[in-house]
Amino acid sequence: MSLSDFFSPLSLDEITPKQGFLTSQLGLKASFYTDEFPELEENTWDIAIVGVQDDRASVNNSGCALGPDYFRSQFYQLNEGAFNSKIIDLGNIKAGAAISDTYIALKMVVTELIKLNIVPVIIGGGQDLTYAQYLAYEDLEQKVDLVVIDNKFDLDEDDEEGIAARSDTYLNKIFLHQPNYLFNFSNLGYQTYFVNQESLKVMSKLYFDVHRLGEFSADISAAEPVLRNANMISFDISAIRSSDAIGNANASPNGFYGEQACRIARYAGMNDKLSSIGFYEFNPAYDKSSQTAMLLAQIVWYFIDGFYNRKKDFPLSPKSQYLIYRTTLSDGTGEMLFVKSKKSDRWWMQIPYPTGLSKNERYHLVPCLYSDYQTAVNGEMPDLWWRTFQKLL
Repeated sequence: MSLSDFFSPLSLDEITPKQGFLTSQLGLKASFYTDEFPELEENTWDIAIVGVQDDRASVNNSGCALGPDYFRSQFYQLNEGAFNSKIIDLGNIKAGAAISDTYIALKMVVTELIKLNIVPVIIGGGQDLTYAQYLAYEDLEQKVDLVVIDNKFDLDEDDEEGIAARSDTYLNKIFLHQPNYLFNFSNLGYQTYFVNQESLKVMSKLYFDVHRLGEFSADISAAEPVLRNANMISFDISAIRSSDAIGNANASPNGFYGEQACRIARYAGMNDKLSSIGFYEFNPAYDKSSQTAMLLAQIVWYFIDGFYNRKKDFPLSPKSQYLIYRTTLSDGTGEMLFVKSKKSDRWWMQIPYPTGLSKNERYHLVPCLYSDYQTAVNGEMPDLWWRTFQKLL
């Protein structure tokens, strides 16, 4: 089965402004599936825009299936940055006869694009599509570090069995899916009044990383190491405050500011190991003056800018490009190693695998902050080190 079987082509007339595109705008820099499905080959394209027109499992946000084309009408009017982009827009995956058909289509598309070293940028649709995005890694037989930007955990009880999920239950499907390829889950921006305490206990028990919105109020750069650790990212538009992104039926007064969301996207793009990202739950029915469509376009622009500014500095090759720092715990029980890139000044912690559990590697590297190194210098074990070690057991 060809990928072309899943896509409906684009009508450029619907996304082209009346005066046409300027030569500097992305509308004349990108390529589009309009008549003939493009030949997808490695090194031909870097990024693929994939629209998904399915909102049947989106809770209280019917209409977000129309989001992809409204996004395009704003995105392609943006000017290309200081990079030579190689972007292909593959059009939209239409809703299948059953929602499981949509999942299978998206899964196969993401799998094939990753194999070709093309990063899919998914514009949904409901956030339940994250489950299909995750299933792509099953075929790749690759362990997954998943980061979700959301104001809550989508862990509500799900009475339905089978492949289908809902936008408020899909994490259950991911956590319980067999075979399990999920190594770590992180949430950015949850708001405690939207989260029941049992869910927090589950996250703690599984040693997952969850971060309240307030942790980033002073400095959004604290999100960078979390995003740097992701293979895949799912971004719910409702994580942005309603004053900045009203185009969502579940919009809330509090959340990330628009400029914070753009910085999050840029950090995500700079992540050398990230292979797919999805932006979900944008609903044009609630989008006064297309402000949310414009913000989403700018967020994706920043992701692409980050992508073309990747440092390619995931340690430790060559070793001459890194500095190694050793610290000792105050109780004398052990030594901790930190790695700093000379290229980007970014930090990693080196965490040993428990004896006998990894034949090929002795250490697991996890992105961290300089403050984690300072904690270790003071003789204390950073929480991130302990949580990661527990997951390696």
